[in-house]
Amino acid sequence: MTAHVEIPGLTLTREDFERAREHVAPHAYHTPLLTSRSLSEASGFDIRLKAELFQRGGSYKVRGPLNVMAHMGEEEKARGIICSSAGNHAQGVALAARLHGIPAVVVMAENATPAKVAATEGYGAEVVLHGSIWDEANERALELVEERGLTYVHPFDNPRLIAGQGTLGLEILEDWPEVEVVVIPIGGGGLISGNAMSLKSVNPAIRVFGVESSGAPAMKHTVESGEMITLETVDCVIDGLKVKRVGDNTASVVSRFVERVVTLPDEDIFDAMLWLMTRAKLVTEGAAAASVAAVLHGLIDAPPGTKVACVLSGGNLDVEQLRGLSWN
Repeated sequence: MTAHVEIPGLTLTREDFERAREHVAPHAYHTPLLTSRSLSEASGFDIRLKAELFQRGGSYKVRGPLNVMAHMGEEEKARGIICSSAGNHAQGVALAARLHGIPAVVVMAENATPAKVAATEGYGAEVVLHGSIWDEANERALELVEERGLTYVHPFDNPRLIAGQGTLGLEILEDWPEVEVVVIPIGGGGLISGNAMSLKSVNPAIRVFGVESSGAPAMKHTVESGEMITLETVDCVIDGLKVKRVGDNTASVVSRFVERVVTLPDEDIFDAMLWLMTRAKLVTEGAAAASVAAVLHGLIDAPPGTKVACVLSGGNLDVEQLRGLSWN
């Protein structure tokens, strides 16, 4: 197990996740758990793929905001919500806000791809462009919280958001009660935190592995050092994995509920993305392929025949980035 981080520990119960599912299920899809003979043969495991690329908005990111917004009061809803993101969190918040009838503002860096801006605006959100990186966009979002009285939706460290993301794990267990290992990508840690707790709240014997880019190993360094680490630089081009510092809550959860955090270079993750396209006919974004990359590279420590679920977290592929890639 990974080392414990000495910060207050967030722990959510099975009842917390069941309540979150009551808020999430009416609006989010129960996405399929697909078998993969090719990946099972290549790995020696019994593999299934949690295909969250078929979720509304193209990723799991709508789940958490749906739970957050279900707990907001009417006055708070009327004032509106805000987030900062250049990717799936933006679309997840915008979609959840539309479903709840809440005005939404999303702050994006000025260099955000036009397709992502258009997708976010398509869900009815007001897009504010500010700065050249997420940190600068986030500073503007926090300013707007004060200026407009908006409610800020953190991309990964809000406990109610974490509970909403954990509804994915309940679906895996419902579809495959015999699952023994679940492999989950890590960016800021909201997805793995929610699902490590939801899975273990039902079956404590389930082992959860996290996967980061080796160019952005913020979670791995944090749980192994026992203190919060902010990376000085990030050598990662995959949006969903490119994080300098994980959350206090997510670090605490991963240190207590996750078996191990493994890392791979971006190139290996992109290879897995191509593998999924050609062998499984599934188009995922880079971060989503990290779980499969870990399996293909033998980083999951489990006996042959182990029942392993790989979470494919989303399918919002940046086609312009794809054009610039080459594989051996």
